[in-house]
Amino acid sequence: MSGELPEGWSEGVSRKTGKVYYFNESTGESQWEFPSEPADMGDKVRASHILVKHVESRNPSSWKEAKITRSKEEAITILQDLRTRIVNKEINFADLAKLESHCGSASRGGDLGWFGRGDMQKPFEEATYGLEVNEMSGIVDTASGVHIIRRTG
Repeated sequence: MSGELPEGWSEGVSRKTGKVYYFNESTGESQWEFPSEPADMGDKVRASHILVKHVESRNPSSWKEAKITRSKEEAITILQDLRTRIVNKEINFADLAKLESHCGSASRGGDLGWFGRGDMQKPFEEATYGLEVNEMSGIVDTASGVHIIRRTG
């Protein structure tokens, strides 16, 4: 089936049959038929982020660096520079996340998918719910490190 998927749906391929299926990101249910309506996401939001870890992060290592030794202040400075590059339209958010984010979501352009209240660390959740769709946050500090967040849904 061609066409853009309605909001709240993703596409997968069955390992068993090789057929395309459609996954409702809100309910967690799958179906074979192309969805005709957006999924009801309720109070969920969707966001992408760029994470820069520092020595005080709860796990100071990542796919990008095995042992992170930078200070929190250095991580904030790095993230501020990355944010400026996005604001100045030197590079888009997703491409920069793929290059610079210390989170595993980097391979998806920083996309974290849909999530609800209580699913993320409180400062991250509060910042995301406080943004409008397509708005980008300032620096958000969590136990994982420092982030910039773009709300996407």
